[in-house]
Amino acid sequence: MTETEPPMTDPDQWNEFMQAMNQQFARSLEQNVEAQTQFVESWFEALESTTDPEQVGDAFEGTANAYATWMEASQQAYERSMDAMSGEDVEPEEFRDIWLNAANEAFKEVADTTAFAATTGQTVEEALEYQQQIDELADETLHSLGFATKRDVQEVGERLVEVERRQHSVEQKLDTIIEHLEE
Repeated sequence: MTETEPPMTDPDQWNEFMQAMNQQFARSLEQNVEAQTQFVESWFEALESTTDPEQVGDAFEGTANAYATWMEASQQAYERSMDAMSGEDVEPEEFRDIWLNAANEAFKEVADTTAFAATTGQTVEEALEYQQQIDELADETLHSLGFATKRDVQEVGERLVEVERRQHSVEQKLDTIIEHLEE
C-alpha cells in the first residue's frame, strides 16, 4: 500500500483482509477455548488429589494468575481487531502470537506452584511404579517362554567380568611363579 492511497479502498482487498482476519481470529479463539478447557480440566483433576491447604491455596492463586493472563490476551486480541478495523495493517499471525504467548505465560503461572510440583512428582512416581510392574511382568513372561531377560543378560555379563578378573589374577600369579623358576 502506498502513502497516497487510502487504506483498504479496494473492496476486494478489504474483503480478502477481513476474511483472512476472521479465519485467523476464529481459529485462534477456538484453539484458545480448547486449550483453556483442557488446562482447567487437567488442573482440577490434579487438585482433586491435593489435600494440603497451602498447596490448594497456591494452586488457586496460580489458576487465578493464569486466568488473568488469558483475559489480558483476550483484551490484546480485541484491541488488535479494532486496530485492523480502523485500517491499521495487522497481520493475522499477530493473533496467533498473542495466544501462544498467553498459553506460555499461563502455563508458567501454574507450573510455578507447589501443587503443580507435588502433582507432577506424584505422577512421575506413579509412572515409574507402573513401568516397574510392566518390566516385572515382561520378565516373568519371557522366563516362562524360556527367553533370557535383560536382568539375565546383565547377570551373565557380571559373571563374565568376574571370571576375567579372576583369570587375570591367576595369570599374574603364574607369571610371578615362572619368573621365580627362571631365576
